[in-house]
Amino acid sequence: MADAELVDRGRVAFSRARWAEAYDQLAAADRDGQIAAADLARLATATVLLGEEAKGCDTLGRAYHAYLDAGNAEGAASCAFWAGMLLLSHGHPEQGAGWIAKARRAADDGPADGVVHGYLSLPSAIQALRARDFPRALEGYSAALEVGERWHDLDLVALARLGLGSTRVGLGEVTAGNALLDEVMAGVTAGEISQIPAGIVYCTVIHVCRECYDLRRAREWTAALTRWCEQQPDLVPFRGECLANRAYVMMTQGDWADALAEADRAVERLSDPPGQPELGWAIYHRAEILRVLGEDVDAEEAYRRANQLGWDPQPGLALLRARQGRTEEAVTAVRRALDAAGQGPVRGVVLPAVVEVTLAAGDVTAARQAVDELAEIAGRLDSTWLSAVAAQAVGAVQLAEGAADGARGTLRRAWTTWRELGVPYEAARTRVLMGQAYRALGDEEAAQLELDAARWTFSQLGARSDLTAVEALARRTAGTGRLTAREVEVVRLVATGRTNRAIATELFLSEKTVARHLSNIFTKLDLPSRAAATAYAYEHHLV
Repeated sequence: MADAELVDRGRVAFSRARWAEAYDQLAAADRDGQIAAADLARLATATVLLGEEAKGCDTLGRAYHAYLDAGNAEGAASCAFWAGMLLLSHGHPEQGAGWIAKARRAADDGPADGVVHGYLSLPSAIQALRARDFPRALEGYSAALEVGERWHDLDLVALARLGLGSTRVGLGEVTAGNALLDEVMAGVTAGEISQIPAGIVYCTVIHVCRECYDLRRAREWTAALTRWCEQQPDLVPFRGECLANRAYVMMTQGDWADALAEADRAVERLSDPPGQPELGWAIYHRAEILRVLGEDVDAEEAYRRANQLGWDPQPGLALLRARQGRTEEAVTAVRRALDAAGQGPVRGVVLPAVVEVTLAAGDVTAARQAVDELAEIAGRLDSTWLSAVAAQAVGAVQLAEGAADGARGTLRRAWTTWRELGVPYEAARTRVLMGQAYRALGDEEAAQLELDAARWTFSQLGARSDLTAVEALARRTAGTGRLTAREVEVVRLVATGRTNRAIATELFLSEKTVARHLSNIFTKLDLPSRAAATAYAYEHHLV
């Protein structure tokens, strides 16, 4: 017989979410293999929450047989169901399907209207949702919800509503879908749902928020996930995808060092056991962080690794290629990625890259076509995030079309939204474009203010490539705007105190030509004297 005191201590620790203690006590009680089926199920759950999914599934298998031996078909079916779901989620489709089949057979031996039948509606509904077969997904999740509500099983109700909300979002019914997801999350944060379903809910909701570009909700629920984890110090996140989602949110907030560390943990978590389908996505996300940090070599290697694991490295790799000056490759890549996106949510991710890459290639017509489609999607989804993306892209295209005045207003709206969302990197990139718009309009002082603000943000974030680019842009100042390159040279030498004769000698010009350049400079900049030209040169960093 099992040690009753060890079992009691294990049960108490389990009820208080002290997973390591629960595991130690129940495992010690189980040394002779004699603990009851319900305690084996507790031991399996603690094992899974400590990050030992394979070992936990083995223990669930033992609990399944123990329940069968005790004549409890529903208990056996429940253990088999969770063993199957865990195996399926960790890249073992054959083993997972086998345990789901065992669960169905055990359920058939129990009550015809038993609660486990509701759980068994979930795998096919999940498969249908992944295949974007929304009617079949709705049917399966609705059947599960009906059973869950009838039996007052809060775990099943939460999982069913999670699926229904995700399906509604997939159908484009974002408001209705989010309402269901918020309802589920309220139950999770209130502690109404057991740990494994709660972890699934957290991960899925954050992922859905990303797919519908709802940054505010993604941040809110990521913060809730963090608190949930902190309340259970022994907990090892059992879904590496959750860690990658958290890394994404950290990245948008400008916490790049923490985001990279979290992405590294996600990759490590998803690498063992091998075969987990989310690994490629996590590595791609790590590549994205490395790209904005300017770690081009490491980013390229990560994109290649993601591709080896079956995850398309676009549009991130195309953006890297464009920055490297390999624009033809970048254009080909984003067009291929856009074709592959079909009409799904990924299209909204690829289109901004199409705009950026085609502008880099000088194809303003293609950029305009992409930005018009992006603006239409943003309006249809009513997403603040996507609206900011679209406004930033529209402003960039307007600038390239020579409509600097219109670009200035559009970019100002984009920057305001990025600031309200708390996305410093995109806000800074928008300010770079605003600086270029002001320069094109002849307002060099405003241009420099915008470029200086962007430069400061890039420096704080560690965005090395962006920092180098904006510093080069700031140094160009009026020389690429109202003044010619020769006029910039002249005003720079005036600021050093040289006479017209000295300037003429240095630049191999006649004094008459120097005088004409000075006249043009005074007219263009509305300056009254050499002293004013000297002040202008220092204010605009020409010397």
